[in-house]
Amino acid sequence: MKIKTEGATIVFNALGYTLITLFALFCLLPFWLIIAGSFTSEVTILQEGFNLFPKVFSLEAYRVVFSTPGQIERAYAVTIGITAVGSFFGLFFVSMAGYVLARKDFVYRNAVSFLIYFTTLFSGGLIPWYIMITKYLHMKDSYLALILPLMIGAWNIILMKNFMKSIPDSIIESAQIDGAGDFRIYWKLILPLSTPGLATIGLFIALAYWNDWFNAAVFINTDTKFPLQFLLYKILASAEVLRSRIVGSLSLSNMEAPTETLKMAVAVIVTGPIVFLYPFLQKYFVKGLTVGAVKG
Repeated sequence: MKIKTEGATIVFNALGYTLITLFALFCLLPFWLIIAGSFTSEVTILQEGFNLFPKVFSLEAYRVVFSTPGQIERAYAVTIGITAVGSFFGLFFVSMAGYVLARKDFVYRNAVSFLIYFTTLFSGGLIPWYIMITKYLHMKDSYLALILPLMIGAWNIILMKNFMKSIPDSIIESAQIDGAGDFRIYWKLILPLSTPGLATIGLFIALAYWNDWFNAAVFINTDTKFPLQFLLYKILASAEVLRSRIVGSLSLSNMEAPTETLKMAVAVIVTGPIVFLYPFLQKYFVKGLTVGAVKG
């Protein structure tokens, strides 16, 4: 039997879809301007500003960025490796911490939770942190200096704890009756039921690693260890390097460095992989946030 939809419902749905579509297009407009600007001539942008479509098509900004393709490829490999390794171990340790703090039979869970939350309000400062990383942990100019500082975050632990609190205690109790240990319960039962939370926290951690350039600026001295973000930051920060790249690669001594279009090209190169990854994690991302918020 087909249920007839009322006229008011049809109008409401049409109006809602129209407003949501317009809002989505409005949100996509900045990204489209960035893409269009990256393919626009530098002179056109300086004279006429940004347009929805390139008036004078140019690949000059991408030629500058990829004038040394081996360096870009190496930086991409470093960033992908750091993001993969850091996200994997970050999820492992954050999920274990969230599981322990969500267990009601853990006597000190409130005290530990407060200490973790306290770190979001106060920090030791940049100088003590630098001394700890370089002098005591001996991670100067090491990949570990790019991985460890971002691996475990207080906010991620709190969010994971709130999500795991939504898992019924009866599941844990039944596993304990069957003789399962804590780690087996965590690995075999809790993690499979925490897919939305893991996807949410994993996206947060991966974004932090992918966008990080500060740790490389502070701790890394070797060019071959530069991640993508820091390498592109160096390209943008040095006008002389840009000018020399253009002169050397294109033999145009009277050409100005494409600073504005270069910013757009760098934004496209950096955000492209994350933009393509997000749709695959969106449903888990939304569910993980809503469940954690309800149970907080």
